[in-house]
Amino acid sequence: MYRILIANGVNLDLLGARPSAFYGSQSLSELEKFLKNQVPALEIFLHVKLSLTFFQSNDEASFLEKLSENWHAAVINPGAWTHTSVALADRLEALALPFVEVHLSQLARREPWRKKSHSAKHAVGVLYGFSFDSYLLGLQGIIRHLQVQNGGVVPPIAGG
Repeated sequence: MYRILIANGVNLDLLGARPSAFYGSQSLSELEKFLKNQVPALEIFLHVKLSLTFFQSNDEASFLEKLSENWHAAVINPGAWTHTSVALADRLEALALPFVEVHLSQLARREPWRKKSHSAKHAVGVLYGFSFDSYLLGLQGIIRHLQVQNGGVVPPIAGG
């Protein structure tokens, strides 16, 4: 069973209240429900068993600590930390945790400062602009990455 973290950073607890033109009108709990509902189809399609853990924090230290737990991989939306946090980029590089960075909005159409990601260079891939489907595609992509890297065998988690 692949243990995958779905980690949401700063201000993503405000989904549904943020500008809908960028973030849609659905809440974070609706995102979690959407992904949980996709798990059975993903398990059949990709011939895997999945254990998803959902996490959101507005505290960067808590976010960094959660990434350090025992995961096979992660799908991460750091929110504004994407563009500001060297600490996040350094931790992701040091952990060597396979992850996909995702964003709800189309970053290339946003403010210039949002076009820079400190963490993207450490990611297996980056998806943005597809709303909730950014997460679904990211999850599918990281699972396929793990399968290719591990020859279809789910590796044990160190210390897990």
